[in-house]
Amino acid sequence: MYFKFKTKLLAAVLLCFAFVAQAQQKKAITLEDIYQKGTFRAQSVYGVNWMNDGQFYSSQVPDEKNKVTDIVKYNVTTGQPVSTIIEGENLKPEGSDKVIKFDGYTFSSDEKKVLFSTETEQIYRRSSKAEFYIYDIASKKLTKLSNGGKQLYATFSPDAKRVAFAREGNMFFVDLASMKETQITNTGKFNSIINGYSDWVYEEEFSFAQGFHWAPDGSKIAFYTFDETKVPEFNMQMWGELYPQDYKFKYPKAGEANSVVTVSVYTLGDGKTVKMDTGNETDIYIPRIKWTNDSNLLSIQKMNRLQNTLEILHANATTGKANVVLKETDKAYIDVTDDLTYLKDGKHFIHTSEKDGFNHIYLYQLNGKLVRQITKGNWEVSSYTGFDEKNDRLYFISTEVSPLDRHLYSISSKGKNKKRLTEKAGTHNINMSNDFKYYLDYHSAANTPATVSLHTAKDGKLIKVLEDNAKLKSTLAQYNIAKQEFFNMKTADGTQLNGWMIKPTDFDPNKKYPVLMFVYGGPGSQTVTNSWGGANYLWYQVLADKGMIVVSVDNRGTGARGAAFKKVTYADLGKYEIEDQVEAAKWLGTQNYVDKNRIGIWGHSFGGYMALLGLTKGEGVFAAGISVAPVTNWRYYDSIYTERFLKKPQDNAKGYDENSPLFFADKLQGELLLIHGTGDDNVHFQNAVAMQDALISANKQFESFYYPNRNHGVGGGITSLHRFNMMTDFLERKLINAPATKKNQ
Repeated sequence: MYFKFKTKLLAAVLLCFAFVAQAQQKKAITLEDIYQKGTFRAQSVYGVNWMNDGQFYSSQVPDEKNKVTDIVKYNVTTGQPVSTIIEGENLKPEGSDKVIKFDGYTFSSDEKKVLFSTETEQIYRRSSKAEFYIYDIASKKLTKLSNGGKQLYATFSPDAKRVAFAREGNMFFVDLASMKETQITNTGKFNSIINGYSDWVYEEEFSFAQGFHWAPDGSKIAFYTFDETKVPEFNMQMWGELYPQDYKFKYPKAGEANSVVTVSVYTLGDGKTVKMDTGNETDIYIPRIKWTNDSNLLSIQKMNRLQNTLEILHANATTGKANVVLKETDKAYIDVTDDLTYLKDGKHFIHTSEKDGFNHIYLYQLNGKLVRQITKGNWEVSSYTGFDEKNDRLYFISTEVSPLDRHLYSISSKGKNKKRLTEKAGTHNINMSNDFKYYLDYHSAANTPATVSLHTAKDGKLIKVLEDNAKLKSTLAQYNIAKQEFFNMKTADGTQLNGWMIKPTDFDPNKKYPVLMFVYGGPGSQTVTNSWGGANYLWYQVLADKGMIVVSVDNRGTGARGAAFKKVTYADLGKYEIEDQVEAAKWLGTQNYVDKNRIGIWGHSFGGYMALLGLTKGEGVFAAGISVAPVTNWRYYDSIYTERFLKKPQDNAKGYDENSPLFFADKLQGELLLIHGTGDDNVHFQNAVAMQDALISANKQFESFYYPNRNHGVGGGITSLHRFNMMTDFLERKLINAPATKKNQ
């Protein structure tokens, strides 16, 4: 009997251990989990609009019962819904029983009407066109804005009486009382004249697509005109039909002719259009226009072609006469931001600048006279959030804690009483309420998905967590996830570089592991930040699970560390960047747990360019590399970006040629996988063709793959799954499963 009891006890203990072992065993992430099933899809708070009454905000909320989306009003102080402003089932156009499916909405200033966008059609990175509808909240009437075709950037006037939009190169507005449509311009012509929205290169490099703005009182509209007549056309072939279709668009490559850009103001009262005076030189840039608080005074930012001089002009909207109120110059270049803010007192404006070596906030009189520098220190103001004039509190996000983190601060206009409002380490993105009483904090950290929370702006006090991604965190806990660790290293000249590393969860310091270095490295960028990494981070988990270490290092030229660190690469783009990546690879090779003969490099876009430089100019330190959508010669890339960092090729041929991988194809060492989309309107497929031709001429073997009609992202849906399967297979063949170096070698 004792024997039976002992046997049963032993069986129970063994069964318990089996259960524990099973509980501790975690699943491996698959590429299908990441790119097909959405297993790790993060949730957020979308479509937030702060209401005029600072106590409320609205948000899009799915109505699962009726399979529609409602617009729901929330109480800021409790975070609880208080009413449904618009029932999604009511969004039916007159004479139709079909509910529209909207993808965006905007309230009029009096919050009596809502503008919905539907059937949105992407054009380039930031541009799109859609069918817009006007919804009257009181009458529940939904009216189509225009029957003349899809519109671009439909926008309420500040007085809520009209909506302006662009279409086929021209400007229009609709009077909401009568729904009468008025055409403002008639010169628009594809690939020739654009009114009211930007050309390709402004959209890509100056980061805006909408090219018109209502005056504060709704009496005028300021708008851009782009004359593309002399800009060379680029031709992309789109595949799939019996005969490939040509798509031709205006794309100014480095050193080529740009659009001639002008700014005009249309006055609704008399229907007159007046061109603003920006000077006789036409080979310039106008990267921003903005109304001051005076509806007759337009602010225009003007730059020379080299982008090392910025002027702020104030133009009389009635006469067009303008004068320069602020001029800034730089030995290298000046970055354009959206931080210019005109104060309600009508006497001052706020502007950010790197002129003291770090990006900081400055207060000026309206005539351009400096009042004071508001923020100071060897850290960057990464973004200006706004100014609560009533309480004299200015809000901004900075790198003061660390170049890897982003935190929200407040400070007085006198530069005093600075206060940090966010506590948790990581990256905080802020959506501030219009009255500066509250803000939404979108926070994440390296190993922590985003949390969205509501706070009081005065002291940063938490009101409510709106989204904690608990479901995603629970899902992640079931999988084999390796921690992302930060480190820093010094180059031979003493420059400290920041990096992160992901090791396999079963890491053994007595083994030698293959390494994959991920690089972007372009001017002002960062890959080493304390933030959730999304899909790429999850892919690196797949690689770590296969026995690979993944590393990323921010080289000189990247951001958040001051102008000197960022602008050292000026006129020599690629030189210092790849030197730092090679040094980082060599440093990794000295670590006992790294197999120095199995170090790889990969990158996309500028990172693809860097990967090619690593394999051609990298002294053989990289055994393999993956280059996706790379620039292979900066002569092929657009004028604004390229000339900002390299000057024109006519004036700096050396800077272009000495760091183009095309000219070093014969020095290729290691295995190469080159990937590009044939429908890339940004970094043209021409770059990959030229690189392949150079490698063939040098009798160098390599692997390549093109994705028909895919754009610069070379992703989305099945394309991402296909691409990352191919990239994973390449790394397994060339690095992970390649013969390992013995420990004592």
